[in-house]
Amino acid sequence: MAVDGHPEPVATGDAQAVHGRCEPRFEGLRSALGEVFASGIEVGAALAVCVDKQPVVDLWGGHADAARTRPWARDTIVNLFSVGKAITAICAHRLVEAGRLDLDAPVARYWPEFAQAGKEHLLVRHLLTHQAGLPAVAQPLPPGAWAEWGTMTAALAAQAPWWEPGRGHGYHVNTQGFLIGEVVRRVAGQSIGTYLRESLADPASIDFHIGLGPEHDERCADFLPPAPPPSPSREDLGGLTLMRLHAYRNPANLSGMGIVNTRAWRAAEVPSTNGHGNARAVARLYSALAGDGSLEGVHVLAPETVARAITEQVNGPDIVLERPTRYGLGFQLTMPERRLGPNPRAFGHFGAGGSLGFADPDARVAIGYAMNQGRLGWQHKHVRHLIDLVYAAL
Repeated sequence: MAVDGHPEPVATGDAQAVHGRCEPRFEGLRSALGEVFASGIEVGAALAVCVDKQPVVDLWGGHADAARTRPWARDTIVNLFSVGKAITAICAHRLVEAGRLDLDAPVARYWPEFAQAGKEHLLVRHLLTHQAGLPAVAQPLPPGAWAEWGTMTAALAAQAPWWEPGRGHGYHVNTQGFLIGEVVRRVAGQSIGTYLRESLADPASIDFHIGLGPEHDERCADFLPPAPPPSPSREDLGGLTLMRLHAYRNPANLSGMGIVNTRAWRAAEVPSTNGHGNARAVARLYSALAGDGSLEGVHVLAPETVARAITEQVNGPDIVLERPTRYGLGFQLTMPERRLGPNPRAFGHFGAGGSLGFADPDARVAIGYAMNQGRLGWQHKHVRHLIDLVYAAL
């Protein structure tokens, strides 16, 4: 669909060519994205912006593979990693709205097996705020367990919290999706991927998937991961060090390392980590949350639900990441160290390497960014620059 009525740009073959459409006032983003490609920061990427739920930017460029033989196309999708955490949270909030899930109830009300190892009073809300104390499983899990939903959820049900639930917070890097997803499964009677697809993604035309079918492989970009950091020595593997290592690597490949572009990884439901989509889909979903909570007649979340979900729950040192983090109920909240634009109520979620989706209800803006060049770290200056350009054009 045309954003501004201008004709589609003709591909030039340049590595920095940027395709797609945007309203004239946002043309600076086309140049900025071209500079990103020319600099080599990204191999392939897409940027989408909605204002008042209307698409005003829909740009893409670069390549979908390391060899740079497959151009990034309009419908290219890619693994967006932790962008999926917020989408998983949206599923839970929809069940709360329907009166089927109580955030202040014990998890064990819906998942009786969870009431092990001192977790009988752990609340549903603690799963959303990273306060559950379950970022990792201590007992080594067999290879491939990440693809076995029952194995992962049984291990988490048996795991004792690493800290007192509700007393501190630490990023549940890969486990949050299994925890929330199992509650959704017990309440809705469907896996989180099926619930998302049938209740929201398909009706609202949101091209985001948890559990990707093989029919989408041809349009899926390869994710190009960075070299993993070195593992700590065996003598250092105790207490919180073990927890932090296992949060990423128990079972092996839990974070997608070495398998991220395989059919098995794409097909599995690893909701915190392997959701696949594109910038357009993410911006479209967040545009509802920045507005009245609906998309062309499809209800997403009511404004009062969004207001509750973006109320600060925790803010400060993160036990897992060892840096400050700030969360509402399932959403990252803007903070000085990682701003989501200039306004105080902006919320969303980053993914590994710099992918991003967020909403700003004060500006009624939603932004999605997708890319396939993995990188370590959590500060991505080029992404912040693109965000700043969006606001400068408003």
